[in-house]
Amino acid sequence: MNSFSFHSAKNGRRRKLKKYLIKRLLQSIPILIGITIMTFAIMQLAPGNPMQTMIDPKISAEEMQRAQENLGMNDSLPVQYVTWLKEIAQGNFGYTVKTGQSVGGLIVERLPATLLLTGTAFIMAFAIGVPLGVYSATHRYKLPDYVLTVISFVGISIPSFFFGLALIFIFALKLGWLPTSGMITVGADYSGFQLFVDYLKHVTLPAIVLALPTIAVVMRFTRSSMLEVLNQDFIRTADSKGLSKKVVYLKHGLRNALIPVITIFGLSIPFLFGGAYITEHIFNWPGMGSLGIQSIVAREYPVIMALNLFTSILVMSGNLLADVMYAWADPRIRY
Repeated sequence: MNSFSFHSAKNGRRRKLKKYLIKRLLQSIPILIGITIMTFAIMQLAPGNPMQTMIDPKISAEEMQRAQENLGMNDSLPVQYVTWLKEIAQGNFGYTVKTGQSVGGLIVERLPATLLLTGTAFIMAFAIGVPLGVYSATHRYKLPDYVLTVISFVGISIPSFFFGLALIFIFALKLGWLPTSGMITVGADYSGFQLFVDYLKHVTLPAIVLALPTIAVVMRFTRSSMLEVLNQDFIRTADSKGLSKKVVYLKHGLRNALIPVITIFGLSIPFLFGGAYITEHIFNWPGMGSLGIQSIVAREYPVIMALNLFTSILVMSGNLLADVMYAWADPRIRY
């Protein structure tokens, strides 16, 4: 293929990718609208209402009624839904019932902490899960394979709250190596490298708890996919040419085994954010997960609805990212 043909093919592929992305984004609009309707309806069907958490003998019935009117709770459901959509369009996502704060502002305030935790867990999950899966597949039916299989089943089965409390007891209370909770050491005036180390100490335990189930799933999917690929004719051909095992396994085997792993890659993004609810609560991590738990207890429906919508967007974004990565892993896939 000459240079002109190569660049023409490359440009054509880019145009197809751009067209595909635009099509998927347009398809996401009605899906998002449907999600907002379902989220709003579920919150309306939930027992009780936010005003019940504000009941005080000192507040008269008239004052409670005025508060409900100010919050728009006496409007019809279609009017409340349209009002909420307007707030979403403005980036506010509504306002909290008790304090009147912008829900969007609360999420932006908590988002960096959650991104730090989930990002660390995400990197750990695939940096550990994929190599262990490859190692398990290339040593199948041997002792390391059996040990990793048991570890993966334990990682999938163990509840995150139990695993988190166990790590706190061992590494924080007994050994004293890591802090029990929080994001930074309270009262410490760290900067530069010291601040980075302090962040690292605080994020280690919650990131391990959050990453463990994903590590186990990624390892099992990688192992299964690698075993299937290693039985293909092109692997035997590459092996018969005298190529090193490293080249055969990583260059020829792993890339062709990545399709199922990429699916997990895309779905892990919302999964980690969802799992952060329990993990952040256990470690008192100041992120969106702990905000969600607090909002559920306080019946702050606008915050809960905004977090549900945020998670739904992550699900669609993860699926779209996985679709794009499919073609990178396997050039035979076309948009």
